[in-house]
Amino acid sequence: MTAIGVNNRGEDFTLAGGSVVRLAWASETDVGRRRKANEDSYIARVPIFAVADGMGGHLSGDLASAAVVDRLDETFTPDTVDPQLVEGALGQATRDIAIVAGDSELGVGTTVTGAVLTVADGVPSFAVFNIGDSRVYRFERNSLKQVTVDHSLVQEMFEAGEITRSQLARHPDGNIITRAVGFQPDPVPDYWMLPLTKGMRLIICSDGLTGELDDKRIRLNLAAGLSPSETAGALVDAALASGGRDNVTVIVIEVLAVD
Repeated sequence: MTAIGVNNRGEDFTLAGGSVVRLAWASETDVGRRRKANEDSYIARVPIFAVADGMGGHLSGDLASAAVVDRLDETFTPDTVDPQLVEGALGQATRDIAIVAGDSELGVGTTVTGAVLTVADGVPSFAVFNIGDSRVYRFERNSLKQVTVDHSLVQEMFEAGEITRSQLARHPDGNIITRAVGFQPDPVPDYWMLPLTKGMRLIICSDGLTGELDDKRIRLNLAAGLSPSETAGALVDAALASGGRDNVTVIVIEVLAVD
């Protein structure tokens, strides 16, 4: 796995147009109880926060997720706040992954989800993006809302009315995704724009968290009012206590102030 960025207890950042925001964030990752290697990678630094969950087996999945994180890292400097650059970085990562995959019959790829700190119509915002079934949540006013929509077979079955929401989480085909970086030549993320408000939090995570904890349990951990570092650690610990069947990675970002 690749991990880029360090935890931050609170720092001011000046955006284009002179807006000032104060952010704190923390990240936590664990190999889990059943896996031999951690195929998750992440980046947590201004202006880019993202989690990638590699697929393709030991080593290959690790290299695929690392390729995405490395390309995002080199693309986004502290002065770069254009979320459209995400697609270029993922395109470059796709070519990197093709080299890693070689003649693999199973294929090699990775999910990626995250947020870019930017300014939209003069308003400080997070541009949330997603490919695959890793997720971004927003926690605000004691309410948790899933921002991203999974690219998965069970999500399509749910939207078609073939299964219920309760069946979605434990369906046997829950690990089949319909979009990933590395399996398609030109990966195109979905996007959501979230204006920053004081006190809001973003949770960016791999499915090692959501496969073990439902939204209610995730919300309870956030409602405890702990720091981003304590919250990220508590979420990972809870996922491990619930079985830890997969690698689990969590980034928690808190908006402390926004001008």
